[in-house]
Amino acid sequence: MATLGKRNTLSIIRESEPGLYLDGGELGEILLPGRYIPANLAQGQKLDVFVYRDSMDRLVATTETPHAMVGEFASLRVVSVHPQMGVFLDWGLQKDLLLPFREHEQQLRVGDRVVVVLFVDPKTHRIVATTRYHRHLSKLPPPYREGHPVTFILTDWSPLGYGAIVEHAHRGLLYHNNLRSPLSIGQTVRGFVVKVRPGGKIDLSLDAAGYGRVRPLTELILEALAGNQGRLAFDDDSSPESIREEFGVSKKAFKQALGALYKQGRIQFSRPGIEIPKDNSWRPGGTRD
Repeated sequence: MATLGKRNTLSIIRESEPGLYLDGGELGEILLPGRYIPANLAQGQKLDVFVYRDSMDRLVATTETPHAMVGEFASLRVVSVHPQMGVFLDWGLQKDLLLPFREHEQQLRVGDRVVVVLFVDPKTHRIVATTRYHRHLSKLPPPYREGHPVTFILTDWSPLGYGAIVEHAHRGLLYHNNLRSPLSIGQTVRGFVVKVRPGGKIDLSLDAAGYGRVRPLTELILEALAGNQGRLAFDDDSSPESIREEFGVSKKAFKQALGALYKQGRIQFSRPGIEIPKDNSWRPGGTRD
């Protein structure tokens, strides 16, 4: 069965002049307009499509990918304002996304960006946006431990720091004292869990320094080693850019983690790179090649 507001893998039922009709299960046949049909479509191929409603409220499919799907948060640009309905947002599809007046409080103008979450209106069955986040966050406790890497979007500013939505599910706070430069509301950031507070709110950091960060990072390095036959092409001579791209941390934090693993006898340096010791002849404190 197809799900409105999500990507679906659907079978082709029949071909017609406007396009292909796909099997939407309980939603019935769903039209994929001809302009979205892949040029190299093979017989019997299933199609990966996004399902939404067009300007006439008909269910349609597209092979395009929107900036956000139902249940996801995103920073979207205002493209028009309707005096009775609300504002319309560019979400990457031909039909713009409605943010009804009842779903936001701030005054918005064309060109503004606003952080919203998408949901299906239970009355109209249309995909709409809202800035009233609390109704759409997870009710479950955050499944994170200290040092867990996460992605979050910045939603607001306060004297303490930036409010955030973590992994489209939980509230978080990125404190100002953990930042080296200002960030922007609506920016999507990769960082780390510092602490999960009672009530489920998450303290966040972009690149927490010191030994408190080393322990979870060491686990990430060991997991990477285990998944790559016990060897990695990274060590304390690797460039800061390559380290941040691979592990999402600074070179300083990475070197601290390598030092901790070396002292524990869990890695050795192969120059270049690191590896898990293959026998018992290597001991912490031994010669580093």
